[in-house]
Amino acid sequence: MRSQIDPHQNTQDSEESQEESQLERHCRDAGLKMTGQRQVIARILSQTDGHPDAAELHQMAVKENPKISLTTVYRTVKLLEDHGILERLDLGGDRARYEASHHGVHYHLLNSETDEVLEFDNAKLTQLLHTIVERMGFNLLSHRVELIGTPLSEEDE
Repeated sequence: MRSQIDPHQNTQDSEESQEESQLERHCRDAGLKMTGQRQVIARILSQTDGHPDAAELHQMAVKENPKISLTTVYRTVKLLEDHGILERLDLGGDRARYEASHHGVHYHLLNSETDEVLEFDNAKLTQLLHTIVERMGFNLLSHRVELIGTPLSEEDE
């Protein structure tokens, strides 16, 4: 199975869909020109649950604007990544996924059987990482933890 993100899923219906999304505001704050196509892509990224790849973003974007090409999606996510607005998640496999950078401390677990990405937070893990780094004589500025696994079978439990 390629992905658990359904390109036909409804994005979150909210006031954000009628006005500028948070991601669009971050783009404007960074001084980026927000073309109509970039606005569509930014809005989809803001409203979509999950961690879409470029092809999934493209499938969703063409529903709003059929003129958006896959190349435009790749260029836009690269631009947003270069400006620190979007984070690229390389969780194994042959494709990158994306999420907003301003998402708080959290971790990712990739189900390697389904390609589903689960987000979680864990204060103990965060504290452990800080402790390890401090013992090595450093201040932790940022960190990234991505886990890849398969669901436990009944035999494993």
